[in-house]
Amino acid sequence: MTKDTRKAADSSAAQGETAVAFTDEERAAMKERAKEVKATQRSSRGTKANGESDVLAKIAEMAEPDRGMAERIHAIVKATAPELTPKTWYGMPAYAKDGKVVCFFQSAAKFKSRYATLGFNDDARLDEGAMWPTAFALTELTAAEEERIAGLIKRAVG
Repeated sequence: MTKDTRKAADSSAAQGETAVAFTDEERAAMKERAKEVKATQRSSRGTKANGESDVLAKIAEMAEPDRGMAERIHAIVKATAPELTPKTWYGMPAYAKDGKVVCFFQSAAKFKSRYATLGFNDDARLDEGAMWPTAFALTELTAAEEERIAGLIKRAVG
C-alpha cells in the first residue's frame, strides 16, 4: 500500500465510515444466480420446458399478492411473446430472447420492498427518445395494467 493509499484509508476510517456490505437478500440473489449459471453450463440444452418449470417453481414460492401477479405476468408473456424463453434470473422469473433476459418479475419480498417490480433489461426495445422507463412498480394487476404489460412485452421483443 502506498503512502497516499494508506492516508486515504486512514482518513475514511477516522471519519467513522463503514464498508458497504451486501444485504442478506442481495447475497441470496447472487447465490441463486451462481446456481443458475452452473446449471446452464452443465446443461447446454437449457430447454424452454426446463426453464418454465423453474419459473413456475419460483412463482409458487411467492406469497400473495405477488404470486397472483407473477402468474398473470407469466401468462401474459406466454400469450404475447411465445418466442421468449422462461428462465430464472437471480432467483426471479425472467424471460429471455436469444439467451439474453428481456424482462423479469421481482416480488416485493425479494428485497423487502413495498411493491413488486416488472423490469426490462437493455435488450428490451422500449426506447422512447433520450429517456424511458425500464422498471414498473406493481401493487396489483387490473385489466388496464395487464393490457399495458402486454403492450410493453410486444414492444420489448420488437
